[in-house]
Amino acid sequence: IGEILGAASNADAHHVTAPSPGGVGAIQCMELALADAGLEPASIRQINAHGTSTPLNDAAEGAAITSVFGERAVPVVSTKGVTGHALGAAGALEAAAVLLSMHHSLIPPTANTTNVESEMTVDVVTGSPRPWEPGPTMSNNFGFGGHNGSIIIGTGADHTP
Repeated sequence: IGEILGAASNADAHHVTAPSPGGVGAIQCMELALADAGLEPASIRQINAHGTSTPLNDAAEGAAITSVFGERAVPVVSTKGVTGHALGAAGALEAAAVLLSMHHSLIPPTANTTNVESEMTVDVVTGSPRPWEPGPTMSNNFGFGGHNGSIIIGTGADHTP
């Protein structure tokens, strides 16, 4: 169904619970994952956000996504509205969600989200599943203490030897 194209992790150690302002550590992590995959930001077709629905974290991640991907409307979804925050298992659950999204050629909506803050400049999928042509998808997981992880999952056809 899919394969890992690239991944990265880092730690910005900004604060024990708050993300670095502007998502600096997240920006670096996403850029490192893209480099590891040998991809440009324009190659990413979906982002599974860390998306905890907390003001500080969502603002930092939104700013980071905008910094890395520019004004291009990459569909962004958070699955935590369905799964809850599984802490250490969140990344595995979200990778499974990405694979299911690829299998069904549908991006699931961000559950229980009807309004997106006007400051959020990313294309958050809400309401109904969105059809898409599966391709390289970034999944972000950011934790307490500034621990950041980003993985890029492809369909198998996305791999270039």
